[in-house]
Amino acid sequence: MKAMVLNQYGEQAAFEQTEMTAPSAQPGQVIVRVAATSINTVDTMIRQMGKDLPLSPELPAVLGMDFAGTIEAVGEGVSGFSPGDEVYGCAGGLADLQGALAEYMPADARLIAHKPKSLTMREAAALPLVGITAFEGLQRAGVKAGQSVLVHGGTGGVGHVAVQLAKHFGATVYSTASGEQAFDILKGYGATPIDYKTETVNDYVQAHTSGAGFDVVFDSVGGANMANSFEAAALNGHVSSTVAMVDLDLTTAHFKGLSVHVVFMLIPMLHNHHREVHGDILTKLAQIVDQGGVKPLLDDQRFNLAEVGKAHDRLTSGQAIGKVVVEI
Repeated sequence: MKAMVLNQYGEQAAFEQTEMTAPSAQPGQVIVRVAATSINTVDTMIRQMGKDLPLSPELPAVLGMDFAGTIEAVGEGVSGFSPGDEVYGCAGGLADLQGALAEYMPADARLIAHKPKSLTMREAAALPLVGITAFEGLQRAGVKAGQSVLVHGGTGGVGHVAVQLAKHFGATVYSTASGEQAFDILKGYGATPIDYKTETVNDYVQAHTSGAGFDVVFDSVGGANMANSFEAAALNGHVSSTVAMVDLDLTTAHFKGLSVHVVFMLIPMLHNHHREVHGDILTKLAQIVDQGGVKPLLDDQRFNLAEVGKAHDRLTSGQAIGKVVVEI
């Protein structure tokens, strides 16, 4: 099979097209003929940082976590999936798990689900990592109908799914963004856009919650922005963050009695820990998608397998609007 392989890590590391032996299905696995894979920030971090990240695979490495495709073969002990089924998931590209930048990939059957019927393969490949992250962050914060939810970065990969899911769950949704295109996207999702470049946290807390703060803040920006999330949250509110690798003063969180949830969705893959939870979330997400509750936002530039380096460059340029997808 054809695969795009990294033989070294680093800022200038290039993907090389290679012929590899196609994998065979081990117990508990399926073999997927990959139709598409999307590029996530963590993929670019692995490429650039290599073994400085504890989750990076050994070289030569086949990256690519997200995928959509068709099952070719089913291993011993697998139920619920058959050859010919169209599936999607986030199941490789780190540690000892082969990724999706290849014609075929092995996947733990617990990490996948039948793809949404209403989406193309390209669209479905954009959802798994960001969809699971958004779903888990909102679920752990206990989002429910009638609450006010603020999403930081609501047109980003994780953020645009969090906005739509929070709306689907019945919340009144607000999101920070910048620029008319982003505002139009958010309004299309039924959310109220907030221009973080011109409005202070105090400004928009006063304007939209009469100073009370938001019941839930989903922070897909993270880092130093978590201080803004603490400031924006209501008393006894919840803050979910996807980027919590930062030194923070928790004084505001303490005096507000906040619950802070750190979402690191790679744990099941890295540690073989409750992998079935990801399959369950993807199944629920597919139902929500087919009900019209979530639609993935895709960048308009298209890439094939040989152009994966250009796809990485597109994501890291900051110019992409929506998920960057590579079609195999």
